[in-house]
Amino acid sequence: MAIVSYAGVSWERMSNAVERVRQRLLRAARALELAEVPYAVAGGNAVAAWVSRVDETAVRNTQDVDIVLRRANLDAAREALEGAGFVYRHVAGIDMFLDGPNAKARDAVHIIFAAERVRPHYGVPAPDVTESEETETFRLLSLDALVRMKLTAFRDKDRVHLRDLIAVDLVDNSWLSRVPAPLRARLQELFDNPED
Repeated sequence: MAIVSYAGVSWERMSNAVERVRQRLLRAARALELAEVPYAVAGGNAVAAWVSRVDETAVRNTQDVDIVLRRANLDAAREALEGAGFVYRHVAGIDMFLDGPNAKARDAVHIIFAAERVRPHYGVPAPDVTESEETETFRLLSLDALVRMKLTAFRDKDRVHLRDLIAVDLVDNSWLSRVPAPLRARLQELFDNPED
């Protein structure tokens, strides 16, 4: 059996990982804003932004950046993001911008196309970029739109993100009447099984 050697535990390495994601998000947002490309931050960063408004100790880190764009703006976004050092790739049906030529898919800005289904079997399309608000640093997907996206995908990490929103009372039972009918059972499942 081979002996595996790991790097030592380092707060600096952990902090650097979080900071790299933050810088990637800010650099991408700045490039899109300068090019006047409509966008909205989604995914784990959007969840963290919403949760931080209520309880910063409940914020969870994420490893990549998800941005909603209109497909019609992909070329303009590509020009803007490549000008900021990102490298466009289309891999396994996903459009992404790697953070440099040697970056991994985790070191990327992942694109979600507005008003389109992220996956063919998803019952609800992604929101439009207009379902967002301006913050001090980037355009943030609205809470309603973010919850719909997370309920639509409903992967393990989406359920965790939804539980984070529920834990800080951003989402409660009143949301059962706010989400599209096909998603209500999923939300109810999270209320019924908060620890699963």
